Amino acid sequence: MHARAVARGLAGYFQRTGLTAWASAILPDHVHLVTGKPAMKVEQLVIQLKGDATRALEREGIHPLSSYKVDGDRLPKCWVRGQWKVFLDSQDVPRAIRYVEKNPLEEGKKKQQWSFVSAYQ
Repeated sequence: MHARAVARGLAGYFQRTGLTAWASAILPDHVHLVTGKPAMKVEQLVIQLKGDATRALEREGIHPLSSYKVDGDRLPKCWVRGQWKVFLDSQDVPRAIRYVEKNPLEEGKKKQQWSFVSAYQ
């Protein structure tokens, strides 16, 4: 349920901005993405992606920290600060895609296919 909401938030971002995603794994405690080169710093991209995912969780009434909201205040953030990033040369992208696609399987989850992910060419 939460993963699908996060995916809808990410899908909206990728559709709105035109940035390409080649792989994504949305797990209970982290998200993996392989994307094209953004038009901004990666740190800013991650902030925007987290924001769209958070808004989707709120919109769907399943934000995991909604019980901590105080009237008039924002919800507490459900994401850690920062990100782990790797910059890839074109020859490394297929390996990174395979890693991301295998990640849910290694955690005992089903293979994931998200509407916002495009085939790498």
